[in-house]
Amino acid sequence: MNNKLTKAGRKFALYQILFTVSIVLLTALIIYFILGWFAAKSTIVGGFVVIIPNMVFAYKAFKYAGAQASRQVVDSFFSGVKLKMALMALLLALAFKFLVLMPMPFFAMFSLVLVLPAVTPFLFKN
Repeated sequence: MNNKLTKAGRKFALYQILFTVSIVLLTALIIYFILGWFAAKSTIVGGFVVIIPNMVFAYKAFKYAGAQASRQVVDSFFSGVKLKMALMALLLALAFKFLVLMPMPFFAMFSLVLVLPAVTPFLFKN
């Protein structure tokens, strides 16, 4: 678990998750002052429906590394993707089943957080 090869990936994943959480919270604060608490709550829930599965995926993806563990790396990556998709679907269903949400702020933040991992490598260059 404490493989030196996974250290850089874990560090980047942590930065990416912290950046995403800060964007969600900052956006929710702005939405709170513009549209009120109900829209801000929908924004926060929309963001965390994506962030929580991303955290699980990051844990699974960087569990193994190295040439000797190549099969474990591939298996862990694919099981992480499957778990991420299932967890995201579950959280999405639970959010709309048990919470009263505004669809526009929810899906706007949901979409933004889905796109952020594609943008963050350009922001966190070494």
